[in-house]
Amino acid sequence: MPWNPEVYNQFKNIRYQPFFDLMSLISPENLTEAIDIGCGTGEQTKILSEKFSNAQFLGIDSSIEMLQKSLEFNNKNLDFQQKTIEELYDSKEKWDLIFSNAALQWSDDHKKLFPKLLSLLSENGQFAVQMPVQTENILNQILVHLASEEPFRKQLNGFNRLSPVLSLDEYAKMMFNAGLKDLNISMKVYPIIAEDAEKLFNFISGSALIPYMERFSEKDSGVFVTEFKNRIKNKFSDFPTIYAFKRILLYGRK
Repeated sequence: MPWNPEVYNQFKNIRYQPFFDLMSLISPENLTEAIDIGCGTGEQTKILSEKFSNAQFLGIDSSIEMLQKSLEFNNKNLDFQQKTIEELYDSKEKWDLIFSNAALQWSDDHKKLFPKLLSLLSENGQFAVQMPVQTENILNQILVHLASEEPFRKQLNGFNRLSPVLSLDEYAKMMFNAGLKDLNISMKVYPIIAEDAEKLFNFISGSALIPYMERFSEKDSGVFVTEFKNRIKNKFSDFPTIYAFKRILLYGRK
C-alpha cells in the first residue's frame, strides 16, 4: 500500500496549519541554501520557496508516488530528489535551513538522527521541525494496541510501528548541545472535528496505517480495518467529537 497523495490531501487544511506555524518561526536572514526533508508532494516546499525567494530549496522524499506530484512545482529556486532521510547520514553538505514537517517520525533512532541533522547546519543555520506526538494521540494508541493482539500480531509477523519521537526535554538538550539558540520548542494541539468514526479512520489511513496495510493479505487487512473502525467508534462514543491531535514544533538557530 504505497503513499496515496489523494487520501493524504483529504485533510490538507488540518495538515497545513502546523506547517504555517512552523514556517512563521523562520527568518529570511542569511538564508541561501535550504532543504525540506520528507517533502511529500512538494506543495509545502513550493510555499517555502515563494516566501523565501532568495534561497535555493531542495525537497527530498523517499516516496516516488508523492514526488510525482512535485514535478509541476519545479522552478528556478526549487528542485526535488527521491532520497531517504537516512541517506543524509553520509552528506557533507551544509544548509542554512533544515526544515521538516510531519516526516521525521518515520525515521528510527532520533538520538542518532537529530545530532546528525543538526551537524549539517551552516553557521547561523536554522532548524525547523514538526512531528506528531504519536504516543499521546488516541488513534495511534488504538492502532498499536490492536496490532499487538492476535491474530493480527501473527499476521503482521510481530511488526508494530512504535513511535521513535522523544520527549521535549531530549530534543531541547540535543539542540542546545548543537549550539542552537533562540530555541522555540512546544507541543500544540491541532483539533480535528469529526462527524463520525469514518472521518477519524480516514485521517490515520493516509499516514500511520500504511505500513500495517502493506504487510497484511487482502483478506486479513479487511478484518483488521473493520476491527479498527469498531474500536474508534467505541472510544469516541459521541459524535460529532473532537480529536485533540498533538504535535511537537522545534525551532532554533546557530
